[in-house]
Amino acid sequence: MKKTVKRAGIVYVLIILFLAGVAVITAQFIMNGSDWATNKVNRHIYSNGTVVNAGTITDRNGVELAVSKNNKRVFNSSAAVRKAVLHIVGDTSGVISTGTHNLYRSNLAGYNIFDGILSLKRKGTGPGIRLNIDSHANRIAAEALGNYNGTLIVCNYKTGELLCSVSKPAYDVNYVPRDLRTNPVYEGVFLDKAVSGKYTPGSVMKLITAACAIENIPDIDSRVFTCEGEYQTGDGKVICNGVHGKINFSQALAQSCNCAFAQISIELGAGNLLSTANSLGFNKHLSAKEVPLTVSRFAPPKGNKTELGWAGIGQSTTQVNPTHFLAIINAIANGGTGYAPDRIAAMGPVGDVVGRMPSVLVRMNPQTAAKLRAMMRSNVTDKYGDGNFPGLEMCAKTGTAENDGKKSTSVFAGFSQREGLPLAVICFAEEAGWGSGVAMKASNTVLQYFLRNYE
Repeated sequence: MKKTVKRAGIVYVLIILFLAGVAVITAQFIMNGSDWATNKVNRHIYSNGTVVNAGTITDRNGVELAVSKNNKRVFNSSAAVRKAVLHIVGDTSGVISTGTHNLYRSNLAGYNIFDGILSLKRKGTGPGIRLNIDSHANRIAAEALGNYNGTLIVCNYKTGELLCSVSKPAYDVNYVPRDLRTNPVYEGVFLDKAVSGKYTPGSVMKLITAACAIENIPDIDSRVFTCEGEYQTGDGKVICNGVHGKINFSQALAQSCNCAFAQISIELGAGNLLSTANSLGFNKHLSAKEVPLTVSRFAPPKGNKTELGWAGIGQSTTQVNPTHFLAIINAIANGGTGYAPDRIAAMGPVGDVVGRMPSVLVRMNPQTAAKLRAMMRSNVTDKYGDGNFPGLEMCAKTGTAENDGKKSTSVFAGFSQREGLPLAVICFAEEAGWGSGVAMKASNTVLQYFLRNYE
């Protein structure tokens, strides 16, 4: 009897172990099945490590950007479009890791846990993906940046739809340069700078410092600052871009006065500045929907007033990710709610996912957002000029980010308040000089296209 009981116990243990193993395998299959099915060894999808069979990728207007025909991946007929959408569409080898080909490879293969990629094997193509991107706007943005590298992004701040996203340098996937990996002209070409890049922000960072001041210095609007071209901090000095004389808080932002904002930064202190920055997504791993973003870094020093002043005006070690900062602009424009830019409009043969719910990437106090909107509008009316943004009712901030040993990066961030055109934009043009130059002009060029075609 005892032997029977002992043997039964062993059987029960073995059954439990077997069931546990089945559960683990099933869980692994559910979690990793799509990765296994879309691995590069799968010849139904790949040939020599490159995608040949997958669903069609189109832009928001139905323009085909990538399609499979006769066991081959075919891209748009325009070389200019192919280069302009390179980083959004991605390459067929997955080297551009944030491209749609790589991030959404299981969707493009039509994978599901019941029959894997059976549909793709039968048809030679998978379900399609329609992007929010306007490929023509991307081409205009790439041309507007001219010979400068960098990124330009446009987003609907009320819906999160990503309408334009360009990264340079780029190349033509149909005619890959032989020296792509060795020629310094293509340095960083596999990086989508919109989502994986980070830049010294320059004076657009004053928006963060201004937000902190609005929330922590009760009489900030009545303050008067004196700019004589430089500000003595006690352990050094901060140099300004001009001599502005006596100015108030709003004028200090419009004139982008380093002296005033260094003084404000030092008064606020590293703790308050860091708290505000962290509340707006700095020093955090963020994602715009399924797209991971490089971390924006802000670490204001506590013991060095001069470096603290420089950090508060967007220099020192401060670095921002363009898409993250665009979400902050979205929050200012949208009453405190900053939606994550979303490239996907629909997925599936008939658009199984349509009108995706926007996800919040950044939240800001609504009163702070309202104050910043008014100040950014004054920047345009009092400094940049509405004539530079015809019909847009623009709110904006420029930046000129200094880089050791290189010409400054031209930076522009802003949004249109025009009814029917709720678009926000950010542009970083590397080594292009003043923010009121290349970055501002390129941003306006793209927004004018949307004004003509989307209102």
